[in-house]
Order: sequence, then structure tokens, then C-alpha cells
Amino acid sequence: MTSPDPLAPFRWLHDGGSPLDDIFTVAFFRRLDPSEVVRRFSRGEDHGQESDFARLMDQATEFSIKTGGGYGGGTVGVLQVGEWSVAIEPMGWMATLHDVLPELSRDCEVLAITRHGYAEDSLRYAIDGTIVTGYNPLRCPYLRHGSEPDRLNRFMRELGMAVNSRDDENDRDDEYDWEDEDDRAESDYVSALPSAFALAAKLTQVRFIPEILDRPMLVGPIAYR
Repeated sequence: MTSPDPLAPFRWLHDGGSPLDDIFTVAFFRRLDPSEVVRRFSRGEDHGQESDFARLMDQATEFSIKTGGGYGGGTVGVLQVGEWSVAIEPMGWMATLHDVLPELSRDCEVLAITRHGYAEDSLRYAIDGTIVTGYNPLRCPYLRHGSEPDRLNRFMRELGMAVNSRDDENDRDDEYDWEDEDDRAESDYVSALPSAFALAAKLTQVRFIPEILDRPMLVGPIAYR
């Protein structure tokens, strides 16, 4: 009997056809309500308007076109799932920036994941202004940074993620080994983003599945540039 694939609920984020497209950020805020999360993104200027995912995408697209795309989507949509608020930045990456995440995480706990199809993906976990751990999902999970880089290792191991550098004792001149390495690299690439969201689910108990996008949310501006 085979074990269920723990990444299955999140593979839609990597596969083609995701409504979030190639650039987006999802951030999970513990014990902050959606209006407070919007207020933080807007630096105190806005508490959000009730809306839906379609309107969120429209506003992000309009902002991106108007600004030339260099400032992301300029818009965030936030909804409540259990004790966590889930913030969605279409076309954006602000929540994982090293100079923005500490501000967003003051007096709370935030795990944020960015997918950027033309630059770098990122996962960062912060508590009360300090980035505790983080890594680039498309590189190596064992190349972590932060004040406590091993903080999420237990969850990572449960998902079969490499928390330490692989010891490659094979002869790299052997053709079979090169083919095996290529297969492993392809598998790592396909699983990188689903693994990041599976890790987030381990910590938050929130599974970021397509149905989440059907929920009503508060939508507001992002003041960070």
C-alpha cells in the first residue's frame, strides 16, 4: 500500500494554469485579523474593502500595467482561515523582502512564500520583527538563513526535504550517475514550490488549495515599493 503524496494538494501551484500565474506571494499571519493585515501592508492607510479574488486580480493587473510591472501588483487580498490570516499578493513579492517582512511581523508570526517565475522564489518565517529561518525553494532547502535556521527542520524531514547537504559518493564521470543527477534535479524543481506550501501547512494547519480563492476577502493597497 503506497502512502499518499503529501505534496498533492499543492501541486496546482507549480502546474500550468494556476490563476495566480508565475508571480505571487502568499503570507500566513498568526492571530491577526484580515483588517489588521491590510493595515500593515498599507502602512496604516487602509483597512481593506470587501471583495473577491477576481477583483483582487483586476486591481493588481491594473496597478502592474500602470507602473510598468516593477513594483509588483500593489494590492493584497486577505482572508481568515482558523487562527491565521492568509494574505495573497498577485504579481507581488513584498512580504518576503528582508526589509519588509520584519515590519509586517511585529508582535506576530508570519510565514511567507514567493513564487517569481523570472527571478527567485523565497520562503521566509519571521517572529516579532526577526527572520527566524528561510531558504530559496528552487535552490537547496539545506542552504537556510536566519536567526534559527533549523527551526522548521522537523517538519522538513517529515516531508522528505533535505535539511543537510547531500553526500554524493558516486563517481561523477559515470554516465549513469549524471543521468540520475539530472532526474533528481528535475524532481526537486517540480516539487520545490509544493514542498514550500506543504511546509507552511505543517506549521499553520492551513492548506493553500484552490478553493481558498473562492472565499470573500478584504482587499487593500500595498504601500511598500
